Amino acid sequence: MKQREIVRLGKWLPVLLILASNAVCAQLFRYPEARKDSTVDIYHGVPVADPYRWMEIENTPELNRWIDGQNALTNTFVSAFAGRDVLKRRLVALWNYERTTVPYKRGGKYFFAKNNGLQNQDVLYVKTSLDAEPRLVLDPNALSEDGSVALVNEEYSFDGTLMAYGFSKSGSDQKEIRIRNVLTGKEYDEVLRWATFGSMAWSKDGKGFYYNRYPDPASVPAGEGTLNNKVYWHEPGTPQSSDRLVLERPDARELAFAPASTDDGEYVILHVWRGTDRENRIYYRSMNGTGPFVRLLDSADARYGFVDNVGQVFYFNTDLNAPRGRIVAIDTRRPKRDHWKEIIPEQKEPIAFATAANNHLVVAYMKDARHILRLFTMEGKFVREIILPVLGTITGISGQRTEKELFLGLTSFLYPTTIFSYDFSSGQLSLFVQPKLDFPADRYVTEQVFYSSKDGTKIPMFLTHKKGLLLDGGAPMLLYGYGGFQISLTPSFKASRLLWLEAGGVYASANIRGGSEYGEEWHQAGALEKKQNVFDDFIAAAEWLVRNRYTKTSRLAIMGGSNGGLLVAACMLQRPDLFGAVLCEVPVTDMLRYHRFTVGRFWTGDYGNAEENPEHFRFLKAYSPLHNVIKGVPYPPTLILTADHDDRVVPAHALKFGAALQSADAGKNPILLRIETKAGHGGGKPVSKQIEEAADMYAFLLRVFGMSMP
Repeated sequence: MKQREIVRLGKWLPVLLILASNAVCAQLFRYPEARKDSTVDIYHGVPVADPYRWMEIENTPELNRWIDGQNALTNTFVSAFAGRDVLKRRLVALWNYERTTVPYKRGGKYFFAKNNGLQNQDVLYVKTSLDAEPRLVLDPNALSEDGSVALVNEEYSFDGTLMAYGFSKSGSDQKEIRIRNVLTGKEYDEVLRWATFGSMAWSKDGKGFYYNRYPDPASVPAGEGTLNNKVYWHEPGTPQSSDRLVLERPDARELAFAPASTDDGEYVILHVWRGTDRENRIYYRSMNGTGPFVRLLDSADARYGFVDNVGQVFYFNTDLNAPRGRIVAIDTRRPKRDHWKEIIPEQKEPIAFATAANNHLVVAYMKDARHILRLFTMEGKFVREIILPVLGTITGISGQRTEKELFLGLTSFLYPTTIFSYDFSSGQLSLFVQPKLDFPADRYVTEQVFYSSKDGTKIPMFLTHKKGLLLDGGAPMLLYGYGGFQISLTPSFKASRLLWLEAGGVYASANIRGGSEYGEEWHQAGALEKKQNVFDDFIAAAEWLVRNRYTKTSRLAIMGGSNGGLLVAACMLQRPDLFGAVLCEVPVTDMLRYHRFTVGRFWTGDYGNAEENPEHFRFLKAYSPLHNVIKGVPYPPTLILTADHDDRVVPAHALKFGAALQSADAGKNPILLRIETKAGHGGGKPVSKQIEEAADMYAFLLRVFGMSMP
């Protein structure tokens, strides 16, 4: 485990009664002491104590000492698992397979990323044809010694000679943009800063690109670093100070803008968003225009996703009057709604995404939390369903309306991302790139079940395990969930999960409300005052697994990250008797103050705002993990994970929650924290850090459950 250097081990090394076996039974733990202060806030007349408010101030000597002690305690615990070294070696072997991304064509060239298996970051390559030898474009691993600099996004000029790319350091959401000549490898001198959540849109002639950024943090009051997003025009070879301001909305400071070029290069489209709200706006103008942007869709009354354009006719995927989505065409010369044309009406299955290729609309639908792919003409006539070889998730799709090629990536729980090409004339999907794993996937199976939640709602859940699993209640179970922000938990592949399966474990993924597995209504059923539905759905999944003898409560672990960290934290507090272990990653736990930190204000559409709305305060406080810890309750063994550079869900959420749990601890089970250094919310985390983190998490689970490596 690679955390901050521990300089005060003598003071903070806890006294552990280590048993001879790997099981944890009746252990006593002495936690690093966390000072409590007298902070009390008043919410709509109700006093609420916040004794660990001091932990919100990062990098103080007191907090660093406490963090050092927590890491020492966790390191001691996981290191005591006798098979951790074997476990890590197996994780390295499982991770060590070559993988690539879906190729993207630009200027007659094919761009893709590849990882040889254990490289910390994927490497960008280009081919002049599909049969040509790949040539290196950019190796992010050369940008730092420890792999902590990650490529976030990249955009290529229309002729494929220039690349604007965004990179971040140590997992931070803060991004900078650089420019590179793809042919010569020349790196331009300028660095464009403050481009958090920034996008780039090249002009057709390659003379420059639009991008969005926030103000210099030093130029605005504290807490306003993610307000006043603006769009600029940049020309390669010039300093950022000379960039031309193209668009700002001082009257709507919370709006942000994501520019994109249309495939024909004639227009720049602005996806205008406000936090995680599903309702967005669409602005556009001619690529070489100098006038104001046209506010084509400015009511923020629905979700609008730009699909493609045929001249001045723009195609959108929208949930306006269609919670499961539909495709409409808007002639920009006659943009009023009564002139819109419905191309593909709402179907039984919700639309996951849509694109255009070979003068067809390619639409991915969600069918019971997995993807199916359908082909339509540009006029909306159904052509065929493209049969996918596994029940899974399309991880990426690449094509253009004027090109005959279509590539897609497909994955599932036992199926690493595999690249296919599609032939429009034959209707055949052909294997393009298939990874090779050191894992006997044919000995395992994925099944889908449906169970009833507390209110009778049917919830789908995927189960992956060894074939011939004996339903005697003895299998160790890892139940994963998320439940928010329209994010669907479709089948996914993760190398570290294979180790759990090899050890005899079962992996379950519950498609609880709050996501978009069944469209916008499914999302709304798990937001704001209905958030308790999300927890009820997850608890019902656990109860179903026990009732149907897949596992028992003492061998049932739950896992979730970010909003999923909130999920497992709330569930362990509401039903501590139901779970045998908890893995709580980068969680949101302070539901009364979350909106005050970094980008937390973006989430009020899903969560609400306790300070501004008394009704929101009522339901937020009712489930807020930080405010519902009860003294003396024997909570299950818990490992809380966070990182020092997480500027999305700040570490204070995890630290305050961990301190509250440890203070209330009944003395039966370990409550541990793991604080990673030079890492953020998870994006761009180096492979080496991912392996170390996975080794610690599984060592924790295996030890708690008294398991050993097979």
